[in-house]
Amino acid sequence: MKKSTTRNKPARAKRRTKAAKGRPAAKAGEGRAAKAGEGRAAKARKGRPAAKGSKKTGSARKARKGSAKPKAAKSRAAPESRARATAQTMAAQQREISVSEFFTKNRHLLGFDSPTKALLTSVKEAVDNSLDACEEAGLLPDLEIEIRPVGENRYRVLVTDNGPGIVKAQVPRIFGKLLYGSKFHRLRQSRGQQGIGISAAGMYGQLTTGKPIVIESRTSKRRPAHRYELVIDTRRNQPVIKRDLEVEWQTGHGTRVEIELEGIYKRGRHGVETFLRQTALANPHVAIRYQGPGEAEEPLELQRASRELPAEALEIQPHPYGVEVGLLLRLLKDSKARRLSSFFRTEFSRVGPTVATRIVEGAELQPTTSPRRVTPEAAERLIQSIRETRIPAPPTNCLSPIGEERILASLKEQIAAGFYAGATRSPAVYRGNPFQVEVGLAYGGELPADDLVTVYRYANRVPLLYQQGGCAIYKSVLGTNWRSYGLQQSRGALPTAPMVVMAHVASVWVPFTSESKEAVAGYDEILRELRLALQEVGRKLATFIRRGQREKDRARKQAYIEKYIPHIGIALQEILDLSDRQEKKVVTTLTDTLRRSRKM
Repeated sequence: MKKSTTRNKPARAKRRTKAAKGRPAAKAGEGRAAKAGEGRAAKARKGRPAAKGSKKTGSARKARKGSAKPKAAKSRAAPESRARATAQTMAAQQREISVSEFFTKNRHLLGFDSPTKALLTSVKEAVDNSLDACEEAGLLPDLEIEIRPVGENRYRVLVTDNGPGIVKAQVPRIFGKLLYGSKFHRLRQSRGQQGIGISAAGMYGQLTTGKPIVIESRTSKRRPAHRYELVIDTRRNQPVIKRDLEVEWQTGHGTRVEIELEGIYKRGRHGVETFLRQTALANPHVAIRYQGPGEAEEPLELQRASRELPAEALEIQPHPYGVEVGLLLRLLKDSKARRLSSFFRTEFSRVGPTVATRIVEGAELQPTTSPRRVTPEAAERLIQSIRETRIPAPPTNCLSPIGEERILASLKEQIAAGFYAGATRSPAVYRGNPFQVEVGLAYGGELPADDLVTVYRYANRVPLLYQQGGCAIYKSVLGTNWRSYGLQQSRGALPTAPMVVMAHVASVWVPFTSESKEAVAGYDEILRELRLALQEVGRKLATFIRRGQREKDRARKQAYIEKYIPHIGIALQEILDLSDRQEKKVVTTLTDTLRRSRKM
């Protein structure tokens, strides 16, 4: 009987559910009566004594009930209090950001991330501009740099040159507007590239001191000198002229820049004096006079080691190997050529009629096609055809290397060593951009023998003092096996030797790792040329070291033999019964014979 009752339970439940569905809904009065009955039953349960352990459970239920209501209230109120943005309100907040406004908040990208570095960067940018201007005008540069203290951690930097001067109308744009210059669109070697440096230094001074940048310039004796005081409107990236005056200028032409800024002056390998010494090393044609901020500090005079200007770098057209699809489309749209074949001949270097025809036909296009009608798909085919076509390397007259002779002359002028070596590699190409690597080396002499080798890095004749570990030049020196050239070197470290190595990368577009231009990127082509140049000077060094070792061995042997020559004379005197006079003559003859044989 019990089993049958258990089996019939699901059936009974189904019947009760059907019966409930079939009954009509209860009236409102009946519902209220049912609720009242439930309330009385609940009160009756409250009056009963609680079971053991149920008191704590009851209080926990009350706490949960009490805490549940405020949470629900908060969750309902949160969406009402939040003001949700719409597409219209977001659009109203959007505006254009000027380049000067961007670098105001990100000045570390330009090398102004610390007061010490900011002072050095300001001097560097002014010196680079002065050297470029003098060389373009065919003048031997004479630079005067002065740093004056005007308060606690506040300095006034003054840089004066004998360059051609600046046209009056261009002064506010050059010094009061970022990304404004004449070098960005030219494919030729120059120190500046982006048109940011000197205006960024003035902007840093304006941000940290509120003082304007002051410029005095004169273009010839027949024209007056002008003095500008200006600041940068960072919202619009435009110069704001505070004062414009005519002033007296003693020399016939030149420019003087004055920036007051917040900084920290320090000596050492990241100091201004170190930068100027390295600048003179890579630019032997420059004369520099530097006065530091110390009252008792003696002025530094760096005389020019050569009166010969570097070879003039000429502007060239871009090489096809360095062009990508987007740039090719822009060049095609802006070109005045009517035929695709003539477009390649006029817009690129090292492309003649035969090479142009190969490129066009390799992309399945006609040489007579108008450049403006080339589609993006056709441009991709042209890029692929360029990569498959053999094109001569770009011309190298756009480069102006230091030269092996001037490197050696500069090293001898600045460093007291016992051996000097230099090497200038033939020009090479990376991404269609020509570049050239040079290396100089000084060894021995007064250099400290127990220190690690000193490495001087240069890009377009400009010293690189920061980010050494991330630079391709330093990595190449570190990766060279100097033990094979006679030096002591631990694994993963520079060699320990009395030596200075300077390496220079010259290019129409140096691939820096950041906008602050402090380290060279490690392209495979650049690393290869650096390795070969270092190996070349390393072989010269090894020859010198081995020769010196042989000379030391020879001198040691000679001294050993000379020590016993008098004893040989005494023995001969006893054997041959010689007089003292004859014995002295024998000793003198043997000594002279030994020395002559060693010289031979």
